[in-house]
Amino acid sequence: MKFINVGFGNMVAAERVVALASPDSAPVKRLIQDAKDDGRAIDVTCGRRTRSVIITDSEHVILSAIQTETIANRLDDRADNVDDEEPEEE
Repeated sequence: MKFINVGFGNMVAAERVVALASPDSAPVKRLIQDAKDDGRAIDVTCGRRTRSVIITDSEHVILSAIQTETIANRLDDRADNVDDEEPEEE
């Protein structure tokens, strides 16, 4: 299982990530509030401004202080590393 750093030493399983979003739009703000009300929100910002929202396949909503693009690049790097680790068929 591969993990990505989402800030301040917190990790998320890369294969569980369904979507990355910016927290600025009204629908995402509603999603965050609904997750908080249901106890599905995980805040790993350490008191800083939320810069990205990670949605998992278990419907948990993770709030991170790391930019969405940075997390996307980390996910992409993990995908590239997985492709490199697979044995080639001859």
